[in-house]
Amino acid sequence: MPRLTRTVALAAAAAVLVAVTLAAGPAAQAPAAAARRAITLDDLAKIKSVGDPQRSPDGKWVAYVVTSADLEKDKRDSDIWMVSWDGAQTVRLTSGPEKESAPRWSPDGRYLSFLSSRGTEEEKKKGAQIWLLDRLGGEAQKLTEIEGGVDEYSWSPDSKRFVFTKSDQDPADEPEKMEGWKRKTLPPIVLDRYRFKRDRDGYLKRLYSHVYVFDIAAKKAEQVTSGPFDDSEPSWSPDGTKIAFVSTRAGPDPDRHENSDIYVVDAKPGAEPRQVTTSTAADAGRPAWSPDGRWIAYFQGDETRYLAYEINKLAIVPAAGGAAKVLTAALDRPVGGPISWSPDSRMLTFTVEDDRASYVGRTSVAGGQVEKLTAGRRTVSDVSLGADGRLTLLAGTSTATPEVHALENGTLRQLTKVNDELFAQLQLATTEDFTSTSKDGTVVNGLIVKPASYAAGTKYPTLLIIHGGPNGQDDYSFTFENELYAANGYVVLNINYRGSSGRGEAFQKAIYADWGNKEVVDLLGAVDQAVASGVADPERLGIGGWSYGGLLTDYTIASDTRFKAAVSGAGSALQSSMYGVDHYIVQWDTEIGQPWKAQDLYLKVSYPFWHADRIKTPTLFLCGEKDFNVPLAGSEQMYQALRSLGVDTELVIYPEQFHGLTKPSYVRDRYERYLAWFDKYLKR
Repeated sequence: MPRLTRTVALAAAAAVLVAVTLAAGPAAQAPAAAARRAITLDDLAKIKSVGDPQRSPDGKWVAYVVTSADLEKDKRDSDIWMVSWDGAQTVRLTSGPEKESAPRWSPDGRYLSFLSSRGTEEEKKKGAQIWLLDRLGGEAQKLTEIEGGVDEYSWSPDSKRFVFTKSDQDPADEPEKMEGWKRKTLPPIVLDRYRFKRDRDGYLKRLYSHVYVFDIAAKKAEQVTSGPFDDSEPSWSPDGTKIAFVSTRAGPDPDRHENSDIYVVDAKPGAEPRQVTTSTAADAGRPAWSPDGRWIAYFQGDETRYLAYEINKLAIVPAAGGAAKVLTAALDRPVGGPISWSPDSRMLTFTVEDDRASYVGRTSVAGGQVEKLTAGRRTVSDVSLGADGRLTLLAGTSTATPEVHALENGTLRQLTKVNDELFAQLQLATTEDFTSTSKDGTVVNGLIVKPASYAAGTKYPTLLIIHGGPNGQDDYSFTFENELYAANGYVVLNINYRGSSGRGEAFQKAIYADWGNKEVVDLLGAVDQAVASGVADPERLGIGGWSYGGLLTDYTIASDTRFKAAVSGAGSALQSSMYGVDHYIVQWDTEIGQPWKAQDLYLKVSYPFWHADRIKTPTLFLCGEKDFNVPLAGSEQMYQALRSLGVDTELVIYPEQFHGLTKPSYVRDRYERYLAWFDKYLKR
């Protein structure tokens, strides 16, 4: 079936599309029933991701982003699509070679805007700009010409302006124009900030993100906030006169704390921001104004020393100033956004993360009990409430990637079917709840993933795959890595060790300043349970993870020699060497302490390196070359230790990559190496 052009697409509200059902692209129909096959590495590039659903003001359409792999250019590409509210019509809106993202409907319903860095090479250097699609038809028109590009943005209530954030320009981007330098050679990087680096952003100079307002008719941008602070998450008041945003302006040096607050500023240059939250916690999330303008809803974290283990709570504060009110204090589960208000300003909708799943929650401005609007072993995100009271969201399961759904009368109705055709061909694994009891009596929950051909009574090679964070959880969401292992005959254990989210505040904070202790106890207890149940073959056990999962891999193989193969991605073990090397300096100082004052504690949490001679497990180490989150040094040190000790090991470095790999070829390579490493040692 042919795909529609953008011109036809934006006339979609007209009668020309009323009777049309487009089957091409994401809405393709599943083929006739046929024998299903195992998933392979080739399927990695075929799986598309769906995100950022945005319902039109008239409620008839939902715009969303589809991201796919461009193997020829070795990058990810994203385009804007939309689907009718009844799910019958699907229209592709953009198809350019550059990424298009962040679709946003104008409140008057006339335009759909998006971000893209389309254009000539010179234009692309300016960064992503706001583009407009007129719903009456025509090609997309570039609206802004902002040096450095637009970050996050939103329409004003009257559809005449945008609010957006952008970072200060770095003079070193054009060194030949710099006063006192004036040559093409890059100047030295001069740093004087306490927090001087961040993954992907690189070294942090005196450059900050601020709030701007763009007038559409005048095509003019004006800076609203300024100063040595990062301002983010701008949100318009209902009357369009004010902007709420998040900033770490409180305190003498915002680099030295994580105590962000909500501020309100008049939507004009030179206005003085007014602080509206004053807690010592991290107040964050995009501020959500109530329709009547009286309240601002946001997420209140924990006191900042617990930032790595915080449970966000839903709170509201009077927009005019006053005491904040926490609405989900009794929930003991983290809530997430975006936050949506009911039209009468009485109810709020959000997401709740709860023990291997998540659901849509709702509560009133009075607080109290949180009502569950969805149920089941699934995950939900990107929830938004329309003026008609109907909800749009992303929902997925362990056997289905997140797709756009409508939630009506307690029932989820799938609107997009981006991966349905592919998944109809695949025989996927079975994912089940898994519970074990650690040696200290702690009950630990997780998941067990079994091959489609699993036969009870048979012992399988088993992989303990550890999630990062640690503030996160393994849940009922589709995970390609798990499916690939299961398709190749492995049972997979995903264990939500202490420190994971979804089990409450005490469970999350149990590992504070005590890394690699209780987590390892929980992980080994789960393996013991899998062996005792007759599922896991004790002679064919593997272990692996990325980020904090890589750290815990190092900790675990230094504590127990039962594992015959390990993969440690973006991990570290000599933690004293990470001080000033990674971008977690605030956490180091507040949780572990400064090395010269806490030598014993640094020694304790560095035991995998100091006891590397206890490691017998052949281990594959991997990391991105430019990772400032858990820098390459952490993997290099452990690789060198095992190489010196004569333990089988390899080190893989991905050029120009940060903490999360983005090049499709590198992502595939990583999975290919994982599988080959485990096969080498567990399938002899």
